[in-house]
Amino acid sequence: FIALKECQTNKMVKVLSIAVVRTGTELPEPITCSMGTELSSFGFFQRPTIKEMVGFLTKTFIKRTEPGQRQSITHEGYVVHCYVRSDGLGGTVTTDLEYPARVAFVLLGQLLEDFTATVGDAWKTCTVPESIAFPKIDEYLQKYQDPSAADKITKIQKDLDETTQILHKTIDSVLERGVKLDNLVERSNDLSAQSKMFYKQAKKTNSCCVIS
Repeated sequence: FIALKECQTNKMVKVLSIAVVRTGTELPEPITCSMGTELSSFGFFQRPTIKEMVGFLTKTFIKRTEPGQRQSITHEGYVVHCYVRSDGLGGTVTTDLEYPARVAFVLLGQLLEDFTATVGDAWKTCTVPESIAFPKIDEYLQKYQDPSAADKITKIQKDLDETTQILHKTIDSVLERGVKLDNLVERSNDLSAQSKMFYKQAKKTNSCCVIS
């Protein structure tokens, strides 16, 4: 998310993306079953690259989230809220810094229940990224853009008890010792050459390319 805010041309959205992910020790990498993004605040030509980066970080962080764990990982002005159920189905919500973590995790709990009620066990054999149709994910994206409105909904929910532990981490504390995000970006098969170049340029200049 290096300097993504500088890329934005319109009003900042609160929820950038929501993803449902298959995880498990039998998988070399997590598989994103369904994903929704709200990238209207970015330039049109930058959106594919931004989506790739969001998808990459979704997999990077969910891979490092234990079953039953909830953690919010802050990086460059954004937060990726991650949750993995005991059965291995996980989800992420990428938001701005001000978005309440409690709302994000209630969203995730509801999302994953809705997902399994809709697709059943199909996710357990998912091998192709974003291959499971789940139109409701876009409804969640819109419904939860306003956390104050969404918070009224969550007040009557029992999905997330106030005492539930949410781990707040930085990217450095999530990655294994000696592992750098730069190296993960370089080795990633999920990122195009254009996205990797975007990452390098943005990090070097701390600003996105300006489209004239």
